[in-house]
Amino acid sequence: MKVRLPEEYATRVEMLPLIDIVFLLLVFFIYAMLSMAVHRGLDVELPVSAAASLEKEATLAVSLRPGAEGGVHILVDEEPVELAGLAAMLRERAAGETERSGREPGVLLFADRRVSYQELFNVLDRISQANLSRISLQADADQQ
Repeated sequence: MKVRLPEEYATRVEMLPLIDIVFLLLVFFIYAMLSMAVHRGLDVELPVSAAASLEKEATLAVSLRPGAEGGVHILVDEEPVELAGLAAMLRERAAGETERSGREPGVLLFADRRVSYQELFNVLDRISQANLSRISLQADADQQ
């Protein structure tokens, strides 16, 4: 037996609620991506700058922390390294990044404000010896 329903009872798929849900998901994922931190360095007390901005293109993070005995602790992407081996490690990692992305990687340099000026320049020299020219010194934004 066939039962014919009137036209007003016909089944329809409403598109407006579906579109609303898709846009809500899109907004959720956009906010989730924006809230992800770009900072891959370690916890250091950065100097303050009125013109500080976040560098998003760089891929290698070098962190400098003052040592207990007056020296400096150097870390590349949270891996400790001696000053003498810094250029070789950066060259190796830069080669991998160049293969992957096809362009020269940059270096995010997170230097604690208590690190001496001479130690900072020693690290900058090693970065230059690794043939990396895109260096971004990181700083906290001035709250004034």
